[in-house]
Amino acid sequence: MEKTLWCHGRPFVPHIRYEVINQRCIELGNVLQAHYRNQCPIFLVVLNGAFMFASELLRQYQGDCEVSFVKLASYSGTTSTGKIKELIGLNESLKGRDVIVVEDIVDTGHTMAQILKQLEAMQVASVEIATLLFKPKALVEPIQPRYVGFEAENLFYLGFGLDYDGLGRNWPHIYKLAEGEMEAESSLNN
Repeated sequence: MEKTLWCHGRPFVPHIRYEVINQRCIELGNVLQAHYRNQCPIFLVVLNGAFMFASELLRQYQGDCEVSFVKLASYSGTTSTGKIKELIGLNESLKGRDVIVVEDIVDTGHTMAQILKQLEAMQVASVEIATLLFKPKALVEPIQPRYVGFEAENLFYLGFGLDYDGLGRNWPHIYKLAEGEMEAESSLNN
């Protein structure tokens, strides 16, 4: 794996290799397979960030399922704005369905709280969260994902679907903003 990659003039260092991510997706796929045996859940993939995680996860899931997509945004640069903008909504009824929300990262929980609120209004039978990264120390909303790829520190991550103002999603590994850069970022945000 490469040492340091640059995005928008900022250095990112390796954090989680693709092979490790893939292995974790296999494990989560097996757990989901066992939990939803003889059911047909719908995987609700949050775009754009979760597309790579969803692809790997669903490749491992061997049972019947449906897949749908929703697109929301809450980031600007490397920080969460706390404001959720729905860009593309659902076009199908989820009433009475078992839903697995597939997310790239749960940090503040604002996005997930908005999605859960909308799903509750749709009268789903059940809803669980599958997230690639979970930052419990950044959590503001009372959200607890059931299926977690990796717990992560309260840092900024890039790659494997995670982006920095649209760039870096295609990087096969997960990188984190280099030390020293996060301190500079937090002083800019205060």
